[in-house]
Amino acid sequence: MEYITKSASETKAFAKVLSGKLPKGTVIAFEGDLGAGKTYFTHGLCEGLEFTGEVSSPTFAIVNVYEGGRMPVYHFDMYRISGWDDLETTGYFDYTDQGDGLTVVEWSENIHSALPENTIFINIEKLDENSRKITVSGGMFDEDSVI
Repeated sequence: MEYITKSASETKAFAKVLSGKLPKGTVIAFEGDLGAGKTYFTHGLCEGLEFTGEVSSPTFAIVNVYEGGRMPVYHFDMYRISGWDDLETTGYFDYTDQGDGLTVVEWSENIHSALPENTIFINIEKLDENSRKITVSGGMFDEDSVI
């Protein structure tokens, strides 16, 4: 499924709507270039789940945990993860095995073989300064899905 947004607020609104469709235990794997809007999209997901705190890139922390909404959100940045040993030290499997929240993974291509079978892939392509093409696939979504 593809969706075009023409502003940051439309991208966030799309993420908020999507968050309402996601059951606990969902893993989202982001794909997209630096600056495409993966962290901003995550902010929209968190708002949709009624989290009111700050959402920021986990680049240096590896994982940020957002609690206080309808379910916890585990926000990973796998940019610096280069192997299975690195991945195990992040706690990734501890979070995904709990199945109690939403796991969001930036730079998911670095851990592709560790993603669960039902992972939802979200590719964000920067069309221009404000517009994005968002492609959602996998998990419960197929080409005919509508959000």
